[in-house]
Amino acid sequence: MDELLAAATVVCLPMRVRFRGITTREVLLLRGPAGWGEFGPFPEYDDREAVSWLRSAIECAWQGPPPSQRSQVPVNATVPAVDAARVPEILARFPGARTAKVKVAEQGQSLADDLARVAAVREHVEHVRVDANGGWSVAEAATALTALTADGELQYAEQPCASVPELVELRRRLTGRGVRIAADESIRRAEDPMRVVRAGAADVAVVKVAPLGGMRALLRLSEELAAHGVPVVVSSALDTVVGIGAGLAAAAALPDLEFACGLGTGSLFEADVAAPRPLRDGVLAATLVDPDPERLAQLQAPGERTDWWLARLTRCHGLLGGH
Repeated sequence: MDELLAAATVVCLPMRVRFRGITTREVLLLRGPAGWGEFGPFPEYDDREAVSWLRSAIECAWQGPPPSQRSQVPVNATVPAVDAARVPEILARFPGARTAKVKVAEQGQSLADDLARVAAVREHVEHVRVDANGGWSVAEAATALTALTADGELQYAEQPCASVPELVELRRRLTGRGVRIAADESIRRAEDPMRVVRAGAADVAVVKVAPLGGMRALLRLSEELAAHGVPVVVSSALDTVVGIGAGLAAAAALPDLEFACGLGTGSLFEADVAAPRPLRDGVLAATLVDPDPERLAQLQAPGERTDWWLARLTRCHGLLGGH
């Protein structure tokens, strides 16, 4: 524990637009013998759930990445729940991206807002996927996805409903409609991620390094999913450039990579702990990046927030042996 505390820096990153209901992102960074790791479970997650994020940070900083199969990883653009008129501005931050993930089902917005946003994205990008973050009921999802596919295909709909039984029922209702369902939260926050697939709730799995406990844990799960015919999309948990590096390393280590990954979220930040990797032709280099000392100092969280994160780190470290 003393080694972790000595290696820890807490940062607070301002965001360009509200995302997941927040305008700043706090994470704790760890520096180890193999590089840097990121511990950034969202504040509402309890300590038992946050332990996997700590395991991931320790793996990255003390063990390093697994062997790579490719040097570059294709990524999707991410379009928050903005007005349709802002879509070109958002997409301009993702040069060459051929796929876009569009946030839908935002609280306080309507299906008409979603339809307008998706239509605006389709004018610029070849492949469109939507992400509802579990915001629809089964009936709402069926209605919305029918409307959203009236003028074009969706690559898939990510977590349209919150629960596994709802996803199963939605897939049944949409049989023959050509809409694939992807599970994110149902996998990321489940004690048994394979339960989602065994229940018949997903065609695609969105997987994230930190919530699953690290790069190698993600690779093991991806192998299990592949045996059930379910491809994966490696995505970000609103990570800094350090966490994105872990995601890129995991994606680069996969034997097959069918879909563009959700690892281009660095453009959502006004500032990051290192210069962002350049996105060219819709791909990112699968490299790890060390934080810049000056940026670390500029973005360091206030004392009370640093204390809060260090206390959380200490509690989660105490739970590591039981996981």
